[in-house]
Amino acid sequence: MVGELLVQTHPRDALLRADRLPHIWCPGCGLGAVMDCYVRAIQASNVPLDKHVVVSGIGCTGRIAGYLNLDSFHTTHGRAIPFATGLKLAKPELEVTVISGDGDLFAIGGNHFLHAARRNTDLLVVCVNNFNYGMTGGQAGPTTPVGSRTSTTPKGASDAPFNLQHLAIALGASFSARWTALHLRQLRSSFARALQLKGFRFVEVLSPCPVGFGKANNLGEGIDEMNFYRSQGVVDQTIEPEMARVEMSHTVPLPLGIFADGGRKRNTLTPQTRRVNGAVTV
Repeated sequence: MVGELLVQTHPRDALLRADRLPHIWCPGCGLGAVMDCYVRAIQASNVPLDKHVVVSGIGCTGRIAGYLNLDSFHTTHGRAIPFATGLKLAKPELEVTVISGDGDLFAIGGNHFLHAARRNTDLLVVCVNNFNYGMTGGQAGPTTPVGSRTSTTPKGASDAPFNLQHLAIALGASFSARWTALHLRQLRSSFARALQLKGFRFVEVLSPCPVGFGKANNLGEGIDEMNFYRSQGVVDQTIEPEMARVEMSHTVPLPLGIFADGGRKRNTLTPQTRRVNGAVTV
C-alpha cells in the first residue's frame, strides 16, 4: 500500500486539476515548466491556498489558470489585468496573480498593463514571452525581435520590439525580473520573492514556441532553443534596464536576472549562482 501511494501521488497533485490533464501544449513548449515553478512558489509561500487567485487572458499561456486547482479566471482576450484589478479591489486580502502571454498582455492588453503599473496596483503579473501569437497562427507581436519571421512578417519583422523590463521599471514596478524556461531555480526563487512583496510586480519568462516561432526562424526543437538560452543567457549586475533588450542572436548576450527589487534597479546574483561559459547555472 505504501509503495502504491508513492507511485500514485505527486507533491503538486493537490494544486493541479487532474481532470483537465493531459495538457494541450506542444512538445518542447516551456509552459509546463513555468507552471511547475509557480506552483512550487505557492507551496513555499505563507499565503493560504484559498487566498491565491490566478487570472489569465486568451492564448497558450492562458491555459495555465485552467490547470491550477485554485480559484482561477480565464478571461477575455487582453482583459486579464482589469479582471484581476476588480478582484483585488473587491477582496484586497487575496493574493492575485495574472499569468498570460506577450500578445495578450502587451498587444490588445497593453494599455491595462501601463495603467496597472503606474497605479502600483497590488498584482503579480507573469508574462510568458515566446515572441509571437502562438495559439492563433504565429503572428508577430509586440515582443517579436527585429528580423524574425512570422506568419504576418514573412520577410522579417521591422518594428522595434518592447523591452519589457525597461517598460515595467519605467512605470514603477516594485519588482521586475526576467528568466527563461531553462532557468527554473532562479525563476522559482523570483516567483517566491514576488509573492512576499506588495505593489505591482512583474516576472517575464522567455519560453520556446517550437511550432509557432521556432519553426519559422530555424531555431529547431524546444531543446535547441533551451541550448540557446544556456549559451547566450547572462546575468549582468551592472546593466541598466533600458539596455536589457532581447535579441535572438548568437552574437548578442541575452540579459537575465532581477532588474528591480523594492526600487533597486539592478540585477542580483544569488550566492548559489555561478557562470559557466557565459550561462548562469546553480
